[in-house]
Amino acid sequence: MTFKKAVAEIVSRETFEKFEIFATLLKKWNPKINLVGESTIDTLWERHFLDSIQFFDLIGKTGGKWVDLGSGGGFPGAVLAIMASEIHEQPEITLIESDQRKAVFLRTVFRETGVSAKVLTTRIEKTPALDADLMTARALADLKTLLGFTKTHLAPTGTALFAKGENWKKELAEAREIWQFDCEAFKSRTECNAVILKIQGLSHV
Repeated sequence: MTFKKAVAEIVSRETFEKFEIFATLLKKWNPKINLVGESTIDTLWERHFLDSIQFFDLIGKTGGKWVDLGSGGGFPGAVLAIMASEIHEQPEITLIESDQRKAVFLRTVFRETGVSAKVLTTRIEKTPALDADLMTARALADLKTLLGFTKTHLAPTGTALFAKGENWKKELAEAREIWQFDCEAFKSRTECNAVILKIQGLSHV
């Protein structure tokens, strides 16, 4: 079974059709603005779509405010926005992407798929506090830096989900030097030694 077929089997037909639109746009735009690494285009459905879908399973399908930091080519933010469009209590979704061209791409994806989401073209540290119920990020910064953004933009009772690679334990230890938080690590389904960290109850040490 191909990874594309695997995606088709775990989402609705409507969601998969939107993913196909997203993938087509990404392949068209990528040579000009480098949305994802060129070497990952051939493994797009595994490396980017499946990798982002696994975030959704940890969210609980609730409404509220969702914020994706440094959205880039739309992973996981645009994938989550597309999947959330079928939730009964739809969340208010905001993607933050400082690169103007990538932000235009993201808005194009949402327009072409008919998905409602806001794209802010601004730097994360200059964005007014968003009071998010859910925050996500993938391949953006080290955990210590991410938690600084989290403190500003996540509601006190909110949850952050961050994808981390094989050095996640080292990052976790360094972050605990200045931050106190509850953390649960979920093994990545698409990348060996990688995890998604679920973080709550953040405060300074």
